[in-house]
Amino acid sequence: MKLIIVSGRSGSGKSTALHVLEDLGFYCIDNLPIGLLFPLTREAASQTRPGRLGKMAVSIDARNLSGELANFEEIYRRLQETGVTVEIIFLDADEQSLLQRFHATRRKHPLSDDRTSLREAITSEKKLLEPLSKLSDLYVNTTGMSMYELRDMVKQRVVGRKDQELALLFQSFGFKHGVPLDSDYVFDVRCLPNPYWDTSLRKYVGTDQPVIEFLEKEPASRKMIEDLKSFLDTWLPSFADSNRSYMTISIGCTGGQHRSVYVCEQLGEYFRQRYSNVQVRHTELPHLQTREEI
Repeated sequence: MKLIIVSGRSGSGKSTALHVLEDLGFYCIDNLPIGLLFPLTREAASQTRPGRLGKMAVSIDARNLSGELANFEEIYRRLQETGVTVEIIFLDADEQSLLQRFHATRRKHPLSDDRTSLREAITSEKKLLEPLSKLSDLYVNTTGMSMYELRDMVKQRVVGRKDQELALLFQSFGFKHGVPLDSDYVFDVRCLPNPYWDTSLRKYVGTDQPVIEFLEKEPASRKMIEDLKSFLDTWLPSFADSNRSYMTISIGCTGGQHRSVYVCEQLGEYFRQRYSNVQVRHTELPHLQTREEI
């Protein structure tokens, strides 16, 4: 059987992720006490025709007892020994985004009370959930992500991934906005010629033909892309062989508009010929939909 554990700080999108999995045929349970993981999997295994219990998703968060959260790693290892395929999806966002989301919804944080402010609760929740975050197969930072973007990402990266298959995400970003926290690899392409300094190209982005033509004729751009292809061709199979399920490869330039977007598109197109679950996402270009091929 397959068990997906969805965790993360309150306000990061756990309910949205769980709803996506439920819509796609998973038997879902919200806020499951960690101590019930073994009885749940035993019940599923005892079914002669598991049906929906063959694919389950549970949400585990800070509402669990702190002692159970601290012992999660041992429980996780024991689950794996029973033959259950376990994937942990951990969602998070930066502190300011979480504060804004709670203020917008006016919901009470599960760890806040008369003596604990919302900011303090958000900070302490991060420490409580460390045992799950450090074991996560997929870490997703939902800062700046809409509910619909998160739904698409879960659908494409988690459900669209075949068993034992490496799912790849190439995402562009701007260094002036910060490096994405969910990156496995970060590559800096600020050394490439910058289309921004050509005033006729400033209104375009890296998916527009004028920028593509500008960068295609630059030898440095071609060399950078070929070197990145060679590096990833060499090392991605090693991650797959070590049972890694997801890889997020971030490409950064100054503003995340031109060079990083172009390089991400080129890498995505190349690796779609080699892997069946490849996405390209441009974090600084929200008007561009996430592209995938599953």
